[in-house]
Amino acid sequence: MEATYEEQSSEGLDIRHYFGVIRRRHLHFLIPLFLGWLVVWGASWILPARYKSSTLILVEQPTMPKNYVEPNVTDDLQNRLQSITQQILSRTRLLLIIDKLHLYDDGHHQITPDEKVELMRKDTDIELVRDSHGDQITAFKIYYSAHDPHVAQQVTSELTDLFINENLKVRQQQSEDTTKFIGSQLENARASLAEQEARVREFKGEHVGELPSQEASNLQILSGLQAQLQNEQDTLSTAKQQRVYLQALVDQYRALHSALRSSDGTPTGLAGIDQELDRLKSKLADLSSRYTDRYPEVDDLKDKIAKLEKKRSVLVVELKTKANAGSQVDDATAAVHDGTDPLQSAPLLQLHGQLQANQGEIANREQAIATLKARVNGYQDRLNSAPAREQQLTDLTRGYDQTKANYDELLKKQNDSAMATSMEHMQQGERFSMIDPPSLPVKPDFPNRLKFCGIGIGVGLAFGLAVVAGLEFMDDRLHSEKELKVLLPIPILSEIPEIVCPSDESTRRKRMILGWAVAALIVTTILAGSALSYVHG
Repeated sequence: MEATYEEQSSEGLDIRHYFGVIRRRHLHFLIPLFLGWLVVWGASWILPARYKSSTLILVEQPTMPKNYVEPNVTDDLQNRLQSITQQILSRTRLLLIIDKLHLYDDGHHQITPDEKVELMRKDTDIELVRDSHGDQITAFKIYYSAHDPHVAQQVTSELTDLFINENLKVRQQQSEDTTKFIGSQLENARASLAEQEARVREFKGEHVGELPSQEASNLQILSGLQAQLQNEQDTLSTAKQQRVYLQALVDQYRALHSALRSSDGTPTGLAGIDQELDRLKSKLADLSSRYTDRYPEVDDLKDKIAKLEKKRSVLVVELKTKANAGSQVDDATAAVHDGTDPLQSAPLLQLHGQLQANQGEIANREQAIATLKARVNGYQDRLNSAPAREQQLTDLTRGYDQTKANYDELLKKQNDSAMATSMEHMQQGERFSMIDPPSLPVKPDFPNRLKFCGIGIGVGLAFGLAVVAGLEFMDDRLHSEKELKVLLPIPILSEIPEIVCPSDESTRRKRMILGWAVAALIVTTILAGSALSYVHG
């Protein structure tokens, strides 16, 4: 097995066999090599040349620091570039450039506008330039390819102007739209704030004196009213004591003028009758407040009062008669003259006047006390309702405060946005500036003749090897002892050497010279073609 493996290995690496193939097939390899290279290289001179013009546009950051003016447009430059690119490469924009520069006009073939637009999109390329970290876009390049270098330069210039102007337009439009949107939101917030203010104002108007902010003043007023009420109550107690005292004096004075009562128990003097009438009337008033007029005791009291009033009238007439007759009476009856009641004496009248004044004062004090109590109760109700009003006001003011904070924030944003919009109009924001103007290409970008030359060499090598392999596969001649050994099943005892005559040697020498000459010619031609391709692009 080792001998077989070594024999197969030696056969696989038989250098003499390959040298023999090269010696026999060198022309079959060189000619296809040259033809393959010539076809590919010649195609690079036949294909129409396309020239690519390029320009570099720098992305300049805002000149105004962001600490002073915050831009109100998106900072995502890549998305904005994609949006601008879509707008510029739209059908309408490209047709304007195509019609202006008469692009893709071919007299032999009619091309529709849509086909022209598609061709121009294929010929246009945009390359982004990032910083060293690869995070931020610092610039971008615009390329355009055309058959005419001047046309390529003009179209690149048009596209550059469109990008620069469109970026300014897009930023200004975005800034204005942002400002308008914030303005509309601010108007809504202003209307909501006015509505909240009206609700708070209406609530405060409906609950004046019950608000938490008025609690201290309510306590102070209530304290003053309570002190004033206490003074009035003290004064009323004093007046009532004075009334008791004056009433006692009147009763004593009347007792002095009282006479003996009659056999039926009724008083006989005017003072006694008046005292009894007052007692009965007080009792009648007490019973009338509790019972109806049909109650027996009420009827009895009314009869007694009527009898006493009749008796008093008769007594008064008698006293007047006696007075006219000049009779002597006691001090009380002596005071009666000109038809007046003997009870109307000066001391008694004075006491009655003081008593009436005292009763008026008591009535005024009681009314004042009732008024003060009503006011005290009102302020106490205000203080009692203060927690509920505070909760209601807190609920109202919470919404108001939120709306006010939202309004203030929107107002600040609107001012900042308006300033940013002004900055964009002054072109102080992020903008595009052309660093390298559109170039005028001198050499064609396509076809790359030097690259085609290298491709042609590769194609020629593959073609030459394929031809040699095919010829060797179809050649059934034996060229070596090993091939003969493989073919014969019996061992070879000896071999007849090749008989070479001078003519064969001359022919072989000529073929070798011709091969080297052809190889030198092909190599020289390929090198010359490569140099020419390099010089002319």
